[in-house]
Amino acid sequence: MTQNRHLRDLHDLGQSLWLDNISRDLIDNGTLQRYIDEYSITGLTSNPSIFDAAIGAGKAYDAGIREKSQAGKSGEALFMELALEDLCRAADLFRPVFDIDASQPVDSIHRNDGWVSMEVSPLLADDCNGSIEAATRIHRQADRPNLFVKIPGTPEGVPAIEASIFAGVPINVTLLFSCEQYLAAAEAYLRGIERRIEAGLDPHVASVASLFVSRWDVAVKDDVPADLRNKLGIAISGRTYRAYRDLLNSTRWRKLASAGAQPQRLLWASTGTKDPDASATLYLEALAAPDTINTVPEKTLQAFADHGALAGPMPVDGGDAEAVLARFAAAGIDIDALAIRLQQEGARAFVKSWQHLLQAITDKSAALASAR
Repeated sequence: MTQNRHLRDLHDLGQSLWLDNISRDLIDNGTLQRYIDEYSITGLTSNPSIFDAAIGAGKAYDAGIREKSQAGKSGEALFMELALEDLCRAADLFRPVFDIDASQPVDSIHRNDGWVSMEVSPLLADDCNGSIEAATRIHRQADRPNLFVKIPGTPEGVPAIEASIFAGVPINVTLLFSCEQYLAAAEAYLRGIERRIEAGLDPHVASVASLFVSRWDVAVKDDVPADLRNKLGIAISGRTYRAYRDLLNSTRWRKLASAGAQPQRLLWASTGTKDPDASATLYLEALAAPDTINTVPEKTLQAFADHGALAGPMPVDGGDAEAVLARFAAAGIDIDALAIRLQQEGARAFVKSWQHLLQAITDKSAALASAR
């Protein structure tokens, strides 16, 4: 097999590429395996919007919905079974790279690969105890060592993240928009690991922290001068990357690493370009940062495979991020307030997709039953 050289450049730089998509067709027709073989894809993420689109399109899920409906399943329970069937199959495809990377030293940050992710119900975003219970249940039901459970990094989600890490559940912290929100998620991870060490438990529990990028630029596109468009998400990412590198160099982290803990990796999410006048590969090129992950939509992946080009790695100090952020502040953008708004809007959007998804499954179950 021949690996795409543009995507291989990112891999060789020390960044992992994960696919930001999942569907039954993607697995059945061999596309996901081709992405693994040719595009250096080493993991996969999902969310309610992705599953809503996958289940609503075509007939790939009809047999599964019919069978589970006849067995008395409905609503969220039926969806969870459908989603975990897909994600467990995907996890098995990524298992070879996971097993290889699991044998590497724990300080080999970019060697922690081969993961897929499943979300807890977005309806639990304000329910700490419910999120903890759901994460444990999904982890047990999936029965795969390379499946993350997604918990949003909201104020209510942060203690659930800590408790889940302490319980040994691998967590993908989602819906992070700012450096401050990232640091809160990182603190929850560190506390969970420290509690495990104090309790005499294995500190080797994986986690990633997912920073959403492009939504920043969508939010301010009509409120800033033309020369600042499509620069806010990258600047926020630069600030956050500096905090990430500082944390990995801290005495606190080195103490945990020496006890056998592995780093919580920083993950770039929402990296498809939303502005039709901007380059389709804008965020992949700008966020080429060693020891991070980029979750890539299929269209963005294909565009980078065709003509992506790297200007070099992101500076560990964030480069000109602070200077750019100062220009946004001067233009009247309240970054702290906007970060809170974006996280709240993201949580509401996932709830909307979740409700639409469950209703679509209910409608399809009824239609399939009447057709039979």
